[in-house]
Amino acid sequence: MSAEQPTLPPVRLPADAELARDALAAPLLARAVRLARWAGPETRVGAGGELVDEQLPDAVEVLGLTVVADGEDADSFADTEAFEEAVEEAEILAADAWRLAVDTGLVTVEDGADDETPGGAGPGENLGLLTGGSPHDVLTIWLDGFDAVFADAVVPVLDDLDRIVGEDGEIDLESLDWDPEMEGEFLEGVLGNLYLLTVSEGGPGDGPVPLPALAASMVVPDDMGEPTDDVLEQVSDAMMRLDEQFRLLEAIGLVEYQPVDEALMAEEGEEPAAPLDDEDVSRYGMVRLTRLGLYGVRARMLDAGVDAPAVGDLADKGADALLGGIAAYPEAAARAETAAWLSGRDVVTAARELLDAARGADAGSPLRRLHCQQALSLVGAEAEPAVREVLDDAELGGLARVWLAERGAADVPAPSEAMIFWLAIDTIAAQLDADGDLEEVQELIEGLTGRHSGFFEAAWRVEHPATAEVLEAIGRLHRDRTAAKEARKSAFKARSRSGS
Repeated sequence: MSAEQPTLPPVRLPADAELARDALAAPLLARAVRLARWAGPETRVGAGGELVDEQLPDAVEVLGLTVVADGEDADSFADTEAFEEAVEEAEILAADAWRLAVDTGLVTVEDGADDETPGGAGPGENLGLLTGGSPHDVLTIWLDGFDAVFADAVVPVLDDLDRIVGEDGEIDLESLDWDPEMEGEFLEGVLGNLYLLTVSEGGPGDGPVPLPALAASMVVPDDMGEPTDDVLEQVSDAMMRLDEQFRLLEAIGLVEYQPVDEALMAEEGEEPAAPLDDEDVSRYGMVRLTRLGLYGVRARMLDAGVDAPAVGDLADKGADALLGGIAAYPEAAARAETAAWLSGRDVVTAARELLDAARGADAGSPLRRLHCQQALSLVGAEAEPAVREVLDDAELGGLARVWLAERGAADVPAPSEAMIFWLAIDTIAAQLDADGDLEEVQELIEGLTGRHSGFFEAAWRVEHPATAEVLEAIGRLHRDRTAAKEARKSAFKARSRSGS
């Protein structure tokens, strides 16, 4: 009876204007903007568009990252080596910001006259869009930045250049033991799992996810009981790799990340121990997608053809698309989507459209009628004319009577016995399709079947396409053994009657 479900639960995103503000506040993009405004005739770049080394100190100063070696800040450096490391880190931040400015079109670069002559640079066309364009323009540029950072994140750290650079000056990828496609798929999978955990009911929601759990979700087979030492070592390797990657992704505003505690890092040449103590799990890294991160990961999923719905997607579609689309949504998301659909619509017209879309004898029709009933619960008494129009409808008459009675309407005709039993079968069928809480479904079943004496004797005769399946489900789920047995007998009669 279940309807086809989307791949992922729907995500609830803020308006583009709010996401655009988040994008502009992302540290890496904010630094890229400052450098783009600074770029001018005197800015010199290398063959790849990177700032030449002589320009890095100026870029560091523009970004306010200048390291002071004397005066009041002298005590902050224990020795010259610490100072040099701080300078190098500041220049790396400046170089990264410049590269992002180039990658996102905030800066344009001009090639030099030859290999020995640096090229120039200046503000790019996208800088104007970022500062004066629409929220959509800002988010489009941010997504380009996310793509660039993602590409950087899957590149291995090159510590030993002499080992990996051949005589021709090209990097020997085989010596790196690095597969770019596999690394990209791994990080895509991690972000996908983090996204699913965030949007799923019962998941952490806005809370952080422990890095070990995220790494294990990619490494440990689903059917594995106690992980082997080899698998635990793979989890540790994945954690260390993700630690570096999330540090990069945090700068573009995708995640909030609490890095792995450096005190837990293994001695050089040793593998870090797998975390075992739940109380200390936060020391092994904690990560959460920001709302901008949810937007960014969803955008990549959509580009890859993944069904990743968002609340509001159905707001401008017909009632049939609404009732079909929310069939697999969690309750809160379905309610929010329905409220968005109703907003701005004429109540009577909307009610008529919903009721019309709820008709049918197909497998998904009971759940459509349930969602129609829930949608009508969000509208006021002004929908009464549309509801009264279906009082004589075999499929909708019971639903209409319930809606009118709940609002204390006058002159509500009593339902026939046939309509009462049809509505009971339809209601149970819808709840079975909704995959709700088992105990709640059992209580519904026991309440409906216990309300009418001789329920099972009458139920198998109901002209509903799901009658036999519903009675079989009652036979499995009813906690009273006698009633369950009666349901199974009734289901057999329904099957024999229909010939199926």
